Amino acid sequence: MPATKDRTSRSRAASRSSRPFTLWREVLTAYVAPALTAGAAGVATGQQDLAVAACTSIAGTSAVVAFLVGTWLRRGGQPRRWTTTIPRTALTSGLVIIVVGAAAALGWFTGQWLPTHTPIPATPWLERLRIDLPVSAALATTIVTLRWRATTSPAQPTPRPGPPTPRSRA
Repeated sequence: MPATKDRTSRSRAASRSSRPFTLWREVLTAYVAPALTAGAAGVATGQQDLAVAACTSIAGTSAVVAFLVGTWLRRGGQPRRWTTTIPRTALTSGLVIIVVGAAAALGWFTGQWLPTHTPIPATPWLERLRIDLPVSAALATTIVTLRWRATTSPAQPTPRPGPPTPRSRA
């Protein structure tokens, strides 16, 4: 029995890793996972604002970031060559730094700049965005990049033209 169970586990793992990258599934997962986990934490701890933010700013940011990063990585089905040849950790780290920087700037803009320069009042919900946006963006970018990279094979180097090589006839 254990040998059968072991073979089944290996075949399941192999089929999961060979599953193609499907953007709509990634976006749906990026919305549902943080909405459920943060929502459950908000309900369990009695934090009404966390429960509301779980389904709005936290999950919404994750879904938007997953869509944008996934679309950029796929690039119409033809990934950029350098995204498949550099190490996975370097690609993930670089994308996370860029996306988190953009999300932090957006969070600061909505939480700090808008209330001081427009008639929009400063509210605790706007203040949450300074934390919610970068954290959600970091998690979504990391997960989508790693899952996308697991479904791609490294780009094959193109042969360079050069002098003809002698062929041996056997």
